[in-house]
Amino acid sequence: MAGEAGKGAETRALPSNAELAERFDLLADLLELDGADAFRLSAYRRASARIRESAAPVARLALEGTATEIPGIGGTIEAKIVELSETGDLAALRKLRDRVPAGLVEIMRVPGLGPKTARRLWQELGVATLDDLREAAESEKLRELSGLGPKTEERVLAALAKPAAATATDTGRALLGKVLPVVRGLVEELAAHPACVRVSEAGSIRRRFETAKDVDLIATSEDPAALTAWFVAHPRVAEVAAHGPSKATVVTYDGYRFDLRVVPPESYGSLLQHFTGSKDHNVAIREDAVRRGLSVSEYGVQDVETGETVTAAEEGDVYERLGYAWIPPELRENRGELEAARAGTLPELVTLEDVRGDLHMHTTWSDGRATLDEMVAAAKEEGREYVAICDHAKRLKGDLLARQGEAIATVNESVKGIEVLRGVEVDIRRDGSLDMEDDLLAELDWVMASIHSGFTGSRDELTKRLVAAMESPHVDCIGHPTGRKINKRAPYELDLDAVFAAAVETGTFLEINSQPDRLDLRDVHARAAAEAGVGIVVSTDAHRLHELANLELGVFQARRGWLTAEQVVNTRPWREVRRLLKP
Repeated sequence: MAGEAGKGAETRALPSNAELAERFDLLADLLELDGADAFRLSAYRRASARIRESAAPVARLALEGTATEIPGIGGTIEAKIVELSETGDLAALRKLRDRVPAGLVEIMRVPGLGPKTARRLWQELGVATLDDLREAAESEKLRELSGLGPKTEERVLAALAKPAAATATDTGRALLGKVLPVVRGLVEELAAHPACVRVSEAGSIRRRFETAKDVDLIATSEDPAALTAWFVAHPRVAEVAAHGPSKATVVTYDGYRFDLRVVPPESYGSLLQHFTGSKDHNVAIREDAVRRGLSVSEYGVQDVETGETVTAAEEGDVYERLGYAWIPPELRENRGELEAARAGTLPELVTLEDVRGDLHMHTTWSDGRATLDEMVAAAKEEGREYVAICDHAKRLKGDLLARQGEAIATVNESVKGIEVLRGVEVDIRRDGSLDMEDDLLAELDWVMASIHSGFTGSRDELTKRLVAAMESPHVDCIGHPTGRKINKRAPYELDLDAVFAAAVETGTFLEINSQPDRLDLRDVHARAAAEAGVGIVVSTDAHRLHELANLELGVFQARRGWLTAEQVVNTRPWREVRRLLKP
């Protein structure tokens, strides 16, 4: 039926995957404001995520009646995609717009509010836009609602006063964890093409920066035109922005922009170095080269006096010509790497192979989506020697913690080659106390403590919360220490110097959380913490089996923070980690 209905949609441009996903996100937001049940909201948001990630044009699949082959998209969702494709709108959205002001979506995203409060503000105070909200806070009307007060007004005004970038809402940049598999797939396919000799990713992706906007690819070929022709005809390509014999720019159905440059073999190293960047790194190289009578460009290194230009087939040759050791891409941010490369003091960065254990994961004992047995088996498959099961303390009340301990003991008896540790993730309350009793924490192998609410507290309040938690003799590590969600939520304000000092004093580790939208600690903070003497734990915080593979994202972040294997706690066998814990 969808295929026949789609015949009338051919006269209008089909919506992109990003456009479809945005409509389903809006539908879910408005339904939440309208009081819809959690199941419906989850279904639409899951569908939005699957659509956004799809490499194929989902609108066309829906019109052909095959969109239901995508996990998370059922017949109801497919019908709505067809409706959007044919009419440009949804009847369900029109009805919701009549009942709920669209401006409430922005209000519900103001830190400290939410859908229920946004709806109350509208119904009881007539607040329907951010301007209305600002006016109500300034005129002290918010305190008229039960549960709100002067501090709420202060927090709202502070949030509204922040520039857009400071709110950490969507920046239009894709998460590294989302785009990297796509890049790797394209690089692998390019490398397999008969006309391709060499190919590499470049730009921020190669530097493993946490987000990416455009993706640069550098290749050499015996037939550049054939390679670019194949590239623009790839099934992933939704739009060809430019196409020449040695350059091509495309946009994929999942919304990523790729720039492919095909260069002569003798120039490959020069181009790769140039397009890997970063801009600051390259500017610093050029400025230093000028002082040495050299000029550096994407075409090679020129001796200014003689006019001779030397190209480089290998990237290492560029650095060697300029008097540097080769610099790992993750370090190329002009943060001292050039001086270290000249002096021969670049660190030997931690690798994924160095990491022996994963000290933060969840199972169906709390909010995980896989059982204890499944998570352990998958972690063993990933090569982990030990794992800490850190389900949320608030879900392990009564005898559940003890029962989970028995289940872990059973797994340890039956599964060889991996040690399963009894752990927990406790919430750090507003007063710095933990949501599990000390006598229960004392029984465990590993305790992760995290802040999951109250992000709008002052810098001093939040710092004191973390420090108080670290002072507990049972807390081994602070999880996702700054609380950020990339593109969604800014980090809360902390005195990081005080946090690092307390971590050293108390012997508490800090985490690099490998979830793609966290990567928290961020690179510069991880470097500062390690230089202060803090032990860093790189862990997945996995809630699903496939998230166990995210460990490499945390390792990339550690590498960007200049960390060595010695500075990462879980590169050690568990018996050695245990000796580092608080007495």
